[in-house]
Amino acid sequence: MSENDAVNGLEGLSLQEAQGGCAAGEEDDYVDPWTVTSKSDAGIDYDKLIKRFGSSKLDDEILQRFEKITGKPCHHLLRRGIFFSHRDLHLILSLKEQGKPFYLYTGRGPSSESMHLGHLVPFIITKWFQELFDVPLVIQLTDDEKALWKDIKVEETMRLARENAKDIIALGFDVRKTFIFSNLDFMGKCSEMYQNIIRIQRCVTFNQVKGIFGFGDSDVIGKIGFPAAQAVPCLSTTFPFIFGNRKVQCLVPCAIDQDPYFRMTRDVAPRLGFPKPALLHSTFFPALQGAKSKMSASDQNSAIFLTDTPKQIKTKINKHAFSGGRDTVEEHRSLGGNTDIDVPYQLLKFFLEDDEELERVRVAYSTGQMLSGEIKKKAVETLQPIVEEHQKRRKLVTDDVLNEFMTPRKLEFS
Repeated sequence: MSENDAVNGLEGLSLQEAQGGCAAGEEDDYVDPWTVTSKSDAGIDYDKLIKRFGSSKLDDEILQRFEKITGKPCHHLLRRGIFFSHRDLHLILSLKEQGKPFYLYTGRGPSSESMHLGHLVPFIITKWFQELFDVPLVIQLTDDEKALWKDIKVEETMRLARENAKDIIALGFDVRKTFIFSNLDFMGKCSEMYQNIIRIQRCVTFNQVKGIFGFGDSDVIGKIGFPAAQAVPCLSTTFPFIFGNRKVQCLVPCAIDQDPYFRMTRDVAPRLGFPKPALLHSTFFPALQGAKSKMSASDQNSAIFLTDTPKQIKTKINKHAFSGGRDTVEEHRSLGGNTDIDVPYQLLKFFLEDDEELERVRVAYSTGQMLSGEIKKKAVETLQPIVEEHQKRRKLVTDDVLNEFMTPRKLEFS
């Protein structure tokens, strides 16, 4: 299909389809790329969200196929349902079986000096995929988005992008297989990126983008065009120094609130001759105050930041972490705590890798053997060394190391 065919032959997302992929649409839950809220103490109803967004549940069948093809046990973030939804993950596994190429793409919107623990989740699973499959990875820093949505100057968003990139590199990504780029920097270096943005923009109408993202007449015009910038890394020719002119399949691990961008992309990509990107969706990392909202970089007390000291982590969890415990010790001993709403337990579910230990904690807390103070202590003791180790690794990420990751170049992969 030619570009003109793609433009003139728009079937595209209808407004009804597009809106179904954004706001949850029911009274209790609201999910879009910028806002996540729930009136339930247990947080978002993810089964309803799968149905609403039209994605597929990451069920036992696909996890078993995953383990059969790779010969490795699934990551705990997959086993525990933290990554719970997907689009076309079966296709990625088929490519692996057939020895055909694919690549990984994920990203970060740099709005704060430091990332928090919730920001790490997509990168943790992405790093695991990269090591398991030996595939290239592109990481987009959407500093342009933050300049448009936040009251932050362009120069500051570019600085924050570099700072956040150091946190990402500190997770241990392989520089030989990883390219990190800031939109505001890279677009001036690679004409292919802007060319592909224009190709995408030609395929999406103003009414469609308003329907997908809820833009209003008073929004700045940059917001209308931005979704194409987040979509464009799914087109492999955006990175000619990695893929040449080959049209390679892409897998995007991300939080479910980013899905509207990629529903749009999946509609457009085939009309430009590219494969639809596959998606792997995670649940939201809860705010310390409870799962009614996700951890936010704009609220210091809602999140555990990667710059927090051991004392700050302890204070935040003890003071702010929402408890699923009972009002009195006697009642708690009798009825047990509710792990579905208990934030310290949820922190352990994300970051305590030992399945047997996590199950021991769950049983002890839900039967009243473990008190709220004890599960908070367990969460503190689990997170403190993780953050301390991250800080040590980050100190090793010099500007020279960062520049190597952000230099357009050939990558090494099988």
